[in-house]
Amino acid sequence: MNSSSTQLGSVLRWLPMAAAALLGALAPTTSAWASPGLEAIDQFREGRQAKAAVENRFFKKEGRIEIAPVFGYVPNNPFARRYVGGAVLGYHFSETISTQVQVLYSPDLGENDLKNLTSVLLERANTADGGAAFQQPLDKVALGATLGVAWAPVYGKINLVGETVLNFDFYLFAGVGMVSKNNYVATYDETNAATGDIVLLTGQGNEVRVGPYLGVGQNYFLNQTLALKLDFRTALYLDQRPQYDPNVEVTQQRVYNNFVAGAGLGLYFPKMKPRMYDF
Repeated sequence: MNSSSTQLGSVLRWLPMAAAALLGALAPTTSAWASPGLEAIDQFREGRQAKAAVENRFFKKEGRIEIAPVFGYVPNNPFARRYVGGAVLGYHFSETISTQVQVLYSPDLGENDLKNLTSVLLERANTADGGAAFQQPLDKVALGATLGVAWAPVYGKINLVGETVLNFDFYLFAGVGMVSKNNYVATYDETNAATGDIVLLTGQGNEVRVGPYLGVGQNYFLNQTLALKLDFRTALYLDQRPQYDPNVEVTQQRVYNNFVAGAGLGLYFPKMKPRMYDF
C-alpha cells in the first residue's frame, strides 16, 4: 500500500468523528430554536441580552428644528380669565435632549376678563365691615418667555385601531425665564353699585419678574413632520404679599407661580428620509 492510500485511509477514519463533533456543536442551537425551554436555559446561563424598549422609531428628532404654535389657559389665577397664545422653537441634539425657547402672550381686557370671585369678595367685605377700606390685589401676566432644556426619557407606541399605531414621547422641561405682569387693585364702587357693577379696577403699574420654569409635556407624532404637542409649564417668582388694607404697608414677599396648560401642533424640519416601514 502506498503513502497516498495510507493518507486517504486516515482521512476517512477521522471524517465520521469530525462530522459528529460538528453536529454536536450545532445541535444545541438548532434545538434552542425549536424548544423555548432550551432557549430559556441558554438565557439563564449566558444572561439576557439588553434590548431597546421600543425599536424601529417611526419619528426621528435628532438634528431637526421644531416650531410649534401653542394656545393655552392659566387655571390657577382665581381672579382673571387668562387665555394665552404663542410659540415654541426648539432644536433636537438627540432623540432625548433638546433646547427650547417659548414665548407666550395674553391680552389684558381690563374688567372684562375678571372672574366672579372678585365681585363676591368685594361685596362680602363691604357688607361685613360696613364699608371699611378693603382692596383686592390681583395681577395679570401679559407676557412670558423662557429658555431651557427638555429631556425626553420615554418613547412609546399606542395601538389604536387594528394596525394603526400612534408614536409618542414624554418629556421634562427645566429653564429660566421672565413674566411681565400688570398689577391691579379692585375696590368696591359705590357710584355704580346700584347698577350691579361694584368692581372698580385701578392699575398699579407693570413689573417684570425672573425665575425658574418647570414643565412636562407629550408629543403625539401624526406623521414624519407633524406632532400634536401637550405642554404644561409653571413660572416661579418672588413678589410682594397681598396688601388688603391700603393704609397698612406690606413688605414681606412670597413665592408665586403662573401655570399654563397648553396644546399646539409641532412642525419638524428638515424633512426625514423616507422609511420602509411605519412602525
